[in-house]
Amino acid sequence: MFQKDTYVERRKILKDKVGAGIILLFGNDESPMNYTDNTYHFRQDSTFMYYFGINHPGLAAVIDIDNNKEIIFGDDYTIDDIVWMGPQASIADKAALCGVKKVMPAKALGSALDKHKKVHFLPLYRPENKIKLFELLNVRPAAVLSSYSLDLVQAVVSQREIKSDEEIEQLHQAVNVSVDMHVAAMKYIRPGMTEAEVAAEIHKVALAAGGNISFPIIATINGQTLHNHYHGNTIKDGDLFLVDAGYENQMCYAGDLSSTIPVSKKFSPEQKDIYQITLSAHQAAIDALELGQSFKNAHMAACTAIFDGLKAMGFTKGSTSDALETGAHALFFPCGTGHMMGLDVHDMEDLGEVWVGYNGQPKSTQFGLKSLRLAKPLCAGHVFTIEPGIYFIPELIDLWMGQGKFREFINWDKVNSYRNFGGIRNEEDFVMTDKGACLLGKPKPKSIDEVEALRG
Repeated sequence: MFQKDTYVERRKILKDKVGAGIILLFGNDESPMNYTDNTYHFRQDSTFMYYFGINHPGLAAVIDIDNNKEIIFGDDYTIDDIVWMGPQASIADKAALCGVKKVMPAKALGSALDKHKKVHFLPLYRPENKIKLFELLNVRPAAVLSSYSLDLVQAVVSQREIKSDEEIEQLHQAVNVSVDMHVAAMKYIRPGMTEAEVAAEIHKVALAAGGNISFPIIATINGQTLHNHYHGNTIKDGDLFLVDAGYENQMCYAGDLSSTIPVSKKFSPEQKDIYQITLSAHQAAIDALELGQSFKNAHMAACTAIFDGLKAMGFTKGSTSDALETGAHALFFPCGTGHMMGLDVHDMEDLGEVWVGYNGQPKSTQFGLKSLRLAKPLCAGHVFTIEPGIYFIPELIDLWMGQGKFREFINWDKVNSYRNFGGIRNEEDFVMTDKGACLLGKPKPKSIDEVEALRG
């Protein structure tokens, strides 16, 4: 945990922003895999973590703004639990560490909610918390997304999106370990291995550092599938291997990096050409980052570099600006250039992408651009990823080619000859400062020379 004053001040700011009523925040419960006592790894709700710092299941909190009262609800472990788990601090002891003086049993939560006041709650993502809300306030699970408190969402987003110095320190540490995970993969991969063996080597680094992975590891020879969690393929000489993996530290702050690695000791000429275009797009996005300007500028800079680079190779043609306006470039880059990161690898995504990444403005509906998670002006303290890529997706190629789409921008014969190429992505994490964007953590090897040196 941070020092007590950090949490006290965060809650004070939240109360000032929301203004009146009662704030109800749920922590997460244990989640059984196949029977009650065999649970998934416990992960506290990030907003609950932000305001209270207690990584303990089964908690909820009430912040009564009008009466300036704060109460944490939960049940201490019994002796039966302690026999299996060892000595455990009481909830009162944990609450004291974040400056909350009053603790009550979980069953007392309902009596603490004044139904005559506005009760602010967030859009919930865990079904057990939706059930609790139904029992407390008679809000049906299907109605949560139409009845949550927008005032609370906007207040939380405005706080959590600006990372403090102590948070930036945690993020640097999380990214440093994430870099170690990727370097381990670069050194480890050999033909004849399974993807699962590489994923295990990556996960080992995270566990050895005292934390865990910040999201399920992507470790695949099928990099054209953007979020591929299958690890059953055998790696062959000549394959490209895409790794997307990050570390979550003990304070629950995340890193998120991607690398693309030749299984051979060197990239093939074709792989090298495409890889270099992604590096150019990566740098173009970084160069476009500017305080007070939309992150969408970085995305469009990356799209331009990708289309122009592929044009030089004969994949694309025509006006780049016209191609981007129609979305033709999304054949190769059907996703966004980055997203916010912090206590969540996709920070605050449970609160609604339109509020986190767009300040409530509508998102594009265009294929590719609609997947851009961040498009609002950048402020000092924003933490985000930069991750443009180039993907040859056979199913998308077949669909658009069969429909005769974008013939004025795409050389379909050339594209089809690369249909089994795969995908390439590099990803780094940045914090925006008053002086511009600053790389988080130590540099990840990403140039062709750096990656090939590790492979050798």
